[in-house]
Amino acid sequence: MKPRQVLSVAFLSLLCVLPANAGRVLVRTVTCEGQSFNYLLTLPLGEAAKSTKFPAVLLLHGAGDKPAPMIDAWHSLADKEKIVLIAPELPRTKEFEDIAPRVFRCVVEDTKLAANLDSKRVYVFGNSMGGYLAYDALAFDSEYFAAVGVHAMGIDPQYDSILDHATRKTPVTIYIGDHDPMVSLKSVRRTVDLLKKHGFPVRYNELKDHDHNYYAVSAKVNADAWEFFLGQHLP
Repeated sequence: MKPRQVLSVAFLSLLCVLPANAGRVLVRTVTCEGQSFNYLLTLPLGEAAKSTKFPAVLLLHGAGDKPAPMIDAWHSLADKEKIVLIAPELPRTKEFEDIAPRVFRCVVEDTKLAANLDSKRVYVFGNSMGGYLAYDALAFDSEYFAAVGVHAMGIDPQYDSILDHATRKTPVTIYIGDHDPMVSLKSVRRTVDLLKKHGFPVRYNELKDHDHNYYAVSAKVNADAWEFFLGQHLP
């Protein structure tokens, strides 16, 4: 059996929570940095038209979450806009953070074996812990991802220097609730100022009466993030 066909029962069970109309859903495993990573992939309805190149969004879930709810939150918009969704299962370890940018590229490259991607329109959207990792993509994958979206996360001051690694000023859209009990407004506002100081194009959104629950506002946030992404592509 080929490595990418060896999927855990637990990961396969994620499919049962996906909506029936979430386009064509694939489960894949790829070896990156010497480790196996599972991810969910949804292809737009009618994706068989291989002459069409599709934009893609790499979805990075929060701590304790799974790929399937992220797919669920994006599926309606993805079907409407013909977006490929890529949702890897993210380890919650310090060791993964060190290799995350390389793993993200590896997963997207594996996706290209199953979908006809527009390489100039591959985006990242991360929630909470996934947002933390999305800033790594912004810094270390600035020539690979066209733009980044983050919900409920800022850059920790001890990691400000990651921005020095960006060879391109990756556009970023950031969302934070004004009643988030886990991530302070102050820290996210500091991140916005830091990004702007370094020349990154930033779209900033404070959500009134919103806490840390991404899924409560995902329809609104995703639509706004996609509108932002539409204006961004690699040169």
